[in-house]
Amino acid sequence: MSDRQSLLEVRDLATHFFTRAGTLKAVDGVSLAVARGEILGLVGESGSGKTVTGFSILGLVDPPGRIVSGSIRFDGQELVGMDREAMRRLRGRRIAMVFQDPTMTLNPVLSVGDQMTLAVHAHERVPRAAALARAEELLTLVGIPSARERLRAFPHQLSGGMRQRVAIAIALLHRPDLIIADEPTTALDVSIQGQILYEVRRLARETGVALIWITHDLAVVSSLADRIAVMYAGRIVEDGGAYDVLSTPLHPYTSGLLSSVPGDAPPGTLLPQIPGTTPSLLKLPAGCSFRERCARASEACAAMPELAAGAAPARRVRCHHPIAASP
Repeated sequence: MSDRQSLLEVRDLATHFFTRAGTLKAVDGVSLAVARGEILGLVGESGSGKTVTGFSILGLVDPPGRIVSGSIRFDGQELVGMDREAMRRLRGRRIAMVFQDPTMTLNPVLSVGDQMTLAVHAHERVPRAAALARAEELLTLVGIPSARERLRAFPHQLSGGMRQRVAIAIALLHRPDLIIADEPTTALDVSIQGQILYEVRRLARETGVALIWITHDLAVVSSLADRIAVMYAGRIVEDGGAYDVLSTPLHPYTSGLLSSVPGDAPPGTLLPQIPGTTPSLLKLPAGCSFRERCARASEACAAMPELAAGAAPARRVRCHHPIAASP
């Protein structure tokens, strides 16, 4: 958890999907917090529950899924159970989301300027000229050159990196307190990705916006996040300061993720892999969900470990045999 006063505080959040095959526990007891101006990297493999956590915060979980328990407090206001209209007023204005695919944000038949003015008018009654001026300002802020000309462009006339910058600019239109970004740079080449990450970190520092950056890419969060929370099978298994988590992982899963990242190994060297596959969220094993893939597992792991304080300050780990302890 953050040492600073939290803007967002999630406690014991559980979001389940009720299917014909059974109950899928996509998020199962997640607790996290984010302070103003802070960037939290939410990391894990596909299917770990990262995106559903983000959607739960925004109230975007549709049937057959629903939040079954827990609390989501934003600036002191409880979001779980909030009525649709109140949530709609909050969403986009104070809490915004950037999706992995900008086409989920951008309408192909409207110009960038029209889309941005419509987004402004969804929450504010301001003259069109003022809305366009704000749109131009934000396109410049996210590093788009010739911003006034880009307002007249349509999405198909922009590169993938430009479209994603426009999506980020739309998220910033109402100067939100919190942005949830769901793998927004995954489909971009490395150079464009680096530029966007630089702009995002600068924006967090200059505007004080809090950011939850959802990703499977540890290389991305290493250069972006202040803190990291690692998810596995719907639960957070480790969190702490970004440098601490990446340099001295406590959970075997975190260590496995880091070992599989290409680094200084000689060409042709096989990278270590985590054995097995992620368990089905419909049929999770009893106890620690990672135990069937873990070399450190013992009989104690048949019971679910708590997310407890680690040996270092501001560290938490859900493991009976953390790496810092004796095997």
